[in-house]
Amino acid sequence: MAIHSSLLRGLFVGLCLFAGPVNAEIHRGHAIAMHGEPQYPADFSHFDYVNPNAPKGGELRRHVIGSFDSLNPFVSKGRSAAGMGYLDNSHLYDSLTIRGEDEPFTQYGLLAETIEWPDDRSWVRFHLHEEAQFADGHPVRAEDVAWTFHTLMEKGAPFFSYYYAAVDRVEVDDPLTVTFHFKDSNNRELPLIMGQLPVLPKHYWQDREFGKDGMQPPLGSGPYTIAEAKPGKRIVYQRRKDYWAASLPVMKGRNNFDRITYDYYLDENVALEAFKSGNYDWRHENNSKLWATAYEGPAFKKGEIVTETVTHHNPWGAQAFIFNLRKPLFQDKVLREAIGYAFDFEWSNANLFYGQYKRDRSYFENSDMEATGLPSKAELALLEPFRDQLPEEVFSKEYNPPKSNGSGRPRENLRQAQQLLKEAGYAFRNGTLFTPDGKPVTFEIMLSSPAFERIVLPFARNLKALGIIANVVKIDSSQYVERIHNFEFDMVVSRMGQSSSPGNEQQEYWSSKAADQPGSRNLIGIKNPVVDALVEEIIAAPTREALITACRALDRVLQWNHYSVLNWYSDQHRLAYQSRLKHPEFGKYVGPGAALDTWWDSTAE
Repeated sequence: MAIHSSLLRGLFVGLCLFAGPVNAEIHRGHAIAMHGEPQYPADFSHFDYVNPNAPKGGELRRHVIGSFDSLNPFVSKGRSAAGMGYLDNSHLYDSLTIRGEDEPFTQYGLLAETIEWPDDRSWVRFHLHEEAQFADGHPVRAEDVAWTFHTLMEKGAPFFSYYYAAVDRVEVDDPLTVTFHFKDSNNRELPLIMGQLPVLPKHYWQDREFGKDGMQPPLGSGPYTIAEAKPGKRIVYQRRKDYWAASLPVMKGRNNFDRITYDYYLDENVALEAFKSGNYDWRHENNSKLWATAYEGPAFKKGEIVTETVTHHNPWGAQAFIFNLRKPLFQDKVLREAIGYAFDFEWSNANLFYGQYKRDRSYFENSDMEATGLPSKAELALLEPFRDQLPEEVFSKEYNPPKSNGSGRPRENLRQAQQLLKEAGYAFRNGTLFTPDGKPVTFEIMLSSPAFERIVLPFARNLKALGIIANVVKIDSSQYVERIHNFEFDMVVSRMGQSSSPGNEQQEYWSSKAADQPGSRNLIGIKNPVVDALVEEIIAAPTREALITACRALDRVLQWNHYSVLNWYSDQHRLAYQSRLKHPEFGKYVGPGAALDTWWDSTAE
């Protein structure tokens, strides 16, 4: 069999540039797995969760709530348009690798033809496809990769400086080869993370100021270009007939629609009525009440709109009323625990959610990383060194949130909360709870979605029975985003999503260094050295078993510190869509929303 010239070149470069021990094994392949081996061999023809014969053509019309004023998703300035994204399925930008969605965490080459790394994963080298090109025909080269990395680190959103913080340097080895060297070799995930890097065109930006003009038309190498962009109203993507990667195995059966349109709505109720009238094609419904009561009418009776419930195995993470620990009031763990007794999930599920939800009790919910029972020996090995810094319950009890009889007046729970507060020195006078130093306990619950009012108001009513004044405040979406960015809130509803293979992103959720960085995902403001240490254990986990152990240990610490009032979750996706849309069978880790690039328009057949 003939050997491609780029493979010979890459092997030579790899031998010349590798500076590690002479007996270290160097791996090279079409994919790299977090643990174990890739599911698909080098000669695979397509992913199992796609239809390789899906017809091309037709249109997908989607909706977005809110607005946008930027076509640059890589900077903090402005709100970027839907579908541009990074670290997900972007319509515009190809990344070095692409994820296999039916495996815990494996990255397959996209812009990269092959990937190279040593046993200790202290560096990763990407050998680019010679045929890869941007939408203007300019080839994608290693210098574009290096320029993208440096630009995102220096001028991009704070996310990038956290996500890529462990990179020591980037070297352009030749026009088609680029190597990322890491500061240490304790992070097995880093080579996969670097593969997720979206590659931007250096030649396009060399005479432009990155991020200055939010509506400047972008240039990418992905399957679509922008056909129309009206700020706050609509963005339309047009499929490229000359997309360089269309025939690659990782792209077979994907990007099937000729046009993808996102229409913007300011109100969710208006958007739902527009869907029922046929103004757009697809919805992933998160509101249980609407799912139970609103998906009916002529279009449903005629079969023009299909509803489907899909059970999934994706880790949920956690949704919760989160405390902002930057506020002195919430520094007291006892108060945080007592507030949790005021949320009556059983009543909410029966009366508001039509029984469609389960109680969230873990920060790794719906996964094998969820902490249950008592700590295992392996978990104790991680936790024991910090025993004097942790709540005793971490070692002696399984965490479960308070349960009620579903009456809406959880009197027994409130009595337990009162006892906790009394023992901690809180005082109840004239209907108001006072802290041990004499300050009234009052705070705001900030919302941007009116749908959450019906949930939060009963919670606030129960808090009032404890003498706690929780004022529910609604603000518009733009102000909400700004205040979240700058941590200007007391309590908000937040979703802390998890992947099937947690890693570097855990730093941005929980680490001390992220707590004071505006725009980070550590909205709670956790600064806990034990949490920091366990996050490092997750990142450095050498095996899947070690990763699960570290996640469970972290879960226990988060649970018993009562950093939030955990809400609810569902292991089902609720979908509604125009009957002309079709989809393949969903894989184990494929979320229907993320997998929309595998759907197709049956009228194009």
